[in-house]
Amino acid sequence: MVRYILKQIKITSSKSYGKWFAKNVVEETITLDGLAEHMSNHNSPYSKGVIKGLLTDMVGCIKELLLEGKNVKIDDLAIFSLAIKNKLSANTEEEFSISKNIEGVKLRARATGELMSKSLNLEATMKRAQYINGKLTTDTGGNGATGGGTTDPGNGGNTSGGDNGGNTGGGDSDE
Repeated sequence: MVRYILKQIKITSSKSYGKWFAKNVVEETITLDGLAEHMSNHNSPYSKGVIKGLLTDMVGCIKELLLEGKNVKIDDLAIFSLAIKNKLSANTEEEFSISKNIEGVKLRARATGELMSKSLNLEATMKRAQYINGKLTTDTGGNGATGGGTTDPGNGGNTSGGDNGGNTGGGDSDE
């Protein structure tokens, strides 16, 4: 279940100023250790330790391959790649220098297969959540759960978020 809260765009220069959008609520961040434990509980013949060791090695190998200029595709997860973060443009090729024109590199992950938006939209269910006295609760009123990628009628059908600065459509994020 994907829970969301409604937020209002308060950036006065935005063409969507004052409009509302849905923002997903992150319940918890699972660490590599937690993922290994979760996987071992799925009738796996492998222990949490074996799985964690394998995943740890995988992360290291992905980093190594990316730094060699390769992309890494893990079916039904993502294609991992690096992109260059540029500082400024050079007026000529001769003026270009790494120290002056490149800020660094960033990791990109593009969803593939089962994790692509079109697949997730078919399986996702939505439920409105709200904060009451600082505690997250699920709305039990008329804004109930919906499935199959549909939107909750209580938010006007707008889940795109307008100009909220976030990346709500999946795919690459430049952040």
